[in-house]
Order: sequence, then C-alpha cells, then structure tokens
Amino acid sequence: MKSLVYRIVRFIVWLPVKLLFRVHWQDRGNEPLPESGPYLVCANHQTALDVIFLATVLRRQQPHFMAKAELFKVPVLGWLIRKLGAFPVARGKGDVGAIKHAIKLLEGGRSVGVFPQGTRMPGRELRDCSVKAGAGMIAARAGAQVLPVYIKMKKRSWRFLRRVDVIVGKPIPFADFHYNPAASGEYARITGEIYEQICLLDEADRCQR
Repeated sequence: MKSLVYRIVRFIVWLPVKLLFRVHWQDRGNEPLPESGPYLVCANHQTALDVIFLATVLRRQQPHFMAKAELFKVPVLGWLIRKLGAFPVARGKGDVGAIKHAIKLLEGGRSVGVFPQGTRMPGRELRDCSVKAGAGMIAARAGAQVLPVYIKMKKRSWRFLRRVDVIVGKPIPFADFHYNPAASGEYARITGEIYEQICLLDEADRCQR
C-alpha cells in the first residue's frame, strides 16, 4: 500500500538516483517479494541516503522508516518525510511511542524499515558494528516476517557515480526465530540473528567476486 505522495516522489527521483548512484538490485531470496506486507525490512546503515536506496529497489511496497525527531521540525522537509511514511523517534531515549507506532503499522498490514545498528556507521565492517535490540522487539511484538537487506558500496560510503548494490535476502518467517517470551534477552537475541543474516549477505557477495 503506497500513498499518492510516495508514488509521485518515487517516480520523480527513481531515474536520477539510479543514474547518479548506479543502484543495482540483487535478489538472493530466489522468490518474488510479496506484493503486500507486512514485513520488517532490516538493513545495514552507512549513509543518510540508505532509505532512498531501499525505496528505489523495494518497488512493490512503501516501507515506513523511523527518522530522528529533529527532522520533523524542519519546515517543508518535516511535512514531506511524514507524507512519505516516516515517523519520528527520539534517539538515545528509548522512544516507546515510536516502537508502538512501528508495531501498529505492521499489525495494520504495512511494512516498516529499521536499521539494527541504530545509527549510521560509515566505513566500518559490518561485524565490527554494534546493534540495538529495537528490531528484535518490533519483530517479536508484531510477529512480523523479516526481510534482511545488505547495502553494498565501495569503502562503505557514498559518492556520485559510485555503484551501490542493494542485495535482498530471503524473507524470514517470524516463527523461525523461536521466540520465547518467558526468556530474558530475547529481543537482543532476535536482533542479533537478523543482523547475522545481513552479514551473511555481505560475506556471500564477497565469495562471488
């Protein structure tokens, strides 16, 4: 389900983004992505443009991403990103409201995009990065399937005309995480398993070079 504003903006920016960043899509799931949600899109986070790269590739759905609350206070920009499906999160404060909103979106059949790392980590190897438990919490509370995505770029930073590969993995049914609500540390464990799948996409790509 896509909003009219999202469809218009995506139509306008799709070709320039493809040309300026040479965005390529690789599907490692060996099956077409579902036409409708919900699924939790989880990707590595290197640049402020990662959301645009994902939106360029995920044609069939409109992922709703968390964005730092300060952006929504900027005139015009705040209105636009809200219309594009973004919602605010107060970073570093354990924003329960943002988590609840993400869960509500998934329960309503919409897809949500999150970055397990929690913040941009340019230039760093994936396995050298820490992750937050938020992705696991959202997946567990909503019972949502997860779509792991690896965003690949040289030196893990963007530059005009530097190729960007968006590698989409196989959707993971939530049941595969074997969630035990009575156990401690489950959100962190699930986030770790999600991030492991992103790392494996990176390593599989290196093996093919």
